[in-house]
Amino acid sequence: MKILVQKFGGSSLTTEDCRMRAIYHMEKAIDEGYALVVVVSAMGRKGDPYATDTLLQLVRSNGNQLPSREMDMLMHTGEIISATIMCSMLNARGIKATILTGGQANIVTSEDFTNAQIMSIDPSRILQDLQESQVVIVPGFQGRTAEWEITTLGRGGSDTTATALGVALKAETVDIFTDVEGIMTADPRIVEEAQRLGMVTYTEICNMAHLGAKVIHPRAVEIAMHANVPIRVRSTFSDDPGTLVTTMLEIGKMGYTVNDRVVMGIAHVPNITQIKVANKEGSYDTQLQVFKTMATNNISVDFINVNPMGVAYTVHDEMGEKAARLLTEMGYEPQLLPHCAKVSVIGAGMTGVPGVMARIVEALTQEDIQILQSADSHTTIWVLVHEMDMVKAVRALHQQFNLHVQHM
Repeated sequence: MKILVQKFGGSSLTTEDCRMRAIYHMEKAIDEGYALVVVVSAMGRKGDPYATDTLLQLVRSNGNQLPSREMDMLMHTGEIISATIMCSMLNARGIKATILTGGQANIVTSEDFTNAQIMSIDPSRILQDLQESQVVIVPGFQGRTAEWEITTLGRGGSDTTATALGVALKAETVDIFTDVEGIMTADPRIVEEAQRLGMVTYTEICNMAHLGAKVIHPRAVEIAMHANVPIRVRSTFSDDPGTLVTTMLEIGKMGYTVNDRVVMGIAHVPNITQIKVANKEGSYDTQLQVFKTMATNNISVDFINVNPMGVAYTVHDEMGEKAARLLTEMGYEPQLLPHCAKVSVIGAGMTGVPGVMARIVEALTQEDIQILQSADSHTTIWVLVHEMDMVKAVRALHQQFNLHVQHM
């Protein structure tokens, strides 16, 4: 049985016209001989009646005291509503469809309500239903514990459901349908010349997702990467093939190498505060004390630089004051610089290539943009800039690496 998993986000299901476009892609897959598993998100986005954020707001305005177990009971309903509507529309068109909730699909998770992790999937029920139906619809974002308690998977949970099912079912591909043409070289709302990428590696898109791009959740990519299940990021509203996410080896088989493209994209994250903490005189455990305190108080840290003089790192703006208060109580004198942005240059082809950092510095210097901090890995170079310079920095780097020119 040739299996395809299709996932449709909330913006692909908001209106009847949107849902008909989704059905068009389902019918096309069936015509191509696929047994089809469809994962759906809650319909719409914040403000729409069944969107997850709308359901959360309903609780906030009615006591705001719902325990996390009961919160999952509420939050998983949006996806079930989407599934029932799609099932009805498919059956009305003569396409036999059935629904399995996350629990019925045997998606077993941890007991971390509202942010559960998938522990295992037994695909036997789905495979059985595929023998009897042309389409099996699975509401995304949800599962069950071993004791059959309802759980949800946190942000990006429907993407995670889709790729995890793709792995469990040994699907040929997982198609992630959204409202954009694919993975872009930068946010097109900032860079008008941003181009759709034909193919990227799992590592590249993981970095893009972690560093600000919101097309697909990094946890979903990591699941597919471990099993080498290809992902296609596509638009519901187009026949464009979108962006293929696969391995370097598979890209090589298509006649390309990652060195054909040193940099594949520019990502950005605003609303960041830089914190610098100098060592106390005669003290050499500053980094231990600082980061242990941040962890104990659930403050996520990023962009970490440790040196003999002290430490520098970043937190989200909303955590800056809390971090500063904790550090002051410990006897430190932290220096805070709020309203910064992290701009990232990403590309698997940059490994071992000299001059990439020089080009970044050149592009930003020409625009009089101050680099506040930098860091790098094999496939990414990050720079911290003032938030007011963020848009200018993204555009300058996009131009510097010729990303406005169509690439593979």
